[in-house]
Amino acid sequence: MAKIFCVANQKGGVGKTTTTVNLAAGLAKVGQRVLMVDLDPQGNATMGSGVDKRQLKLTLYDVLLESATIAEARVKSDKLIEGGCSYDILGANRELAGAEVELVDVERRERRLKEALAKVSDEYDFVLIDCPPSLSMLTLNGLCSAHGVIVPMQCEYFALEGLTDLVNTIKQVHANLNPDLQIIGLLRVMFDPRITLQAQVSDQLKAHFGDKVFDAVIPRNVRLAEAPSYGVPGVVFDPASKGAQSFVSFAQEMVDRIQKM
Repeated sequence: MAKIFCVANQKGGVGKTTTTVNLAAGLAKVGQRVLMVDLDPQGNATMGSGVDKRQLKLTLYDVLLESATIAEARVKSDKLIEGGCSYDILGANRELAGAEVELVDVERRERRLKEALAKVSDEYDFVLIDCPPSLSMLTLNGLCSAHGVIVPMQCEYFALEGLTDLVNTIKQVHANLNPDLQIIGLLRVMFDPRITLQAQVSDQLKAHFGDKVFDAVIPRNVRLAEAPSYGVPGVVFDPASKGAQSFVSFAQEMVDRIQKM
């Protein structure tokens, strides 16, 4: 059975999509079977995985409205296959924003994704869901189907405030909709050890959350930032860069952590 994880943070611009696509590529690199689900109507994770969202015949929108299955809608990327880090992609585009409205009146609306994933669960080791920054019906679908949440966050003051909101949301979903849901870990991203405040916030996180803070730290890295414009994760774009190497070590840490769960 696949382990299903949401990559979520209600604060925008913290590197959720970068984390999702690079972790997916990193997991594929260490031999895992991965499905990446793009739950954001902007479709950035789709484009960042080498798939043109405008050319997709079937997307997550069709899966949520039950006009297609994941097996029919998932695609592969030639760029990822060439890079040796191939994972399956359930893409998204602007149509997905319409699903928000269309799901309002339907039954089992927050469980549509969970039921669709159950049919392909034994084909994967990991399913990674890139969540939008808002707490919407789409995010709720992601949280209801997941075993856990990976929280990418910058070590800055406002990031701590956003984390409080997210923890409360996860508690509510855990209590009412998905008793399996838990925070798997906090991932420190865009980290610059030269900035005193970042080191202080990092220490605060470790003091408060203990082993929920991943050992892996993702540095602020130009190559990771450049990679999306080439339509590939940083792990494929420049495997030798510090950012790519830290994501591969994070992927290995995820595998080790899951085996202990």
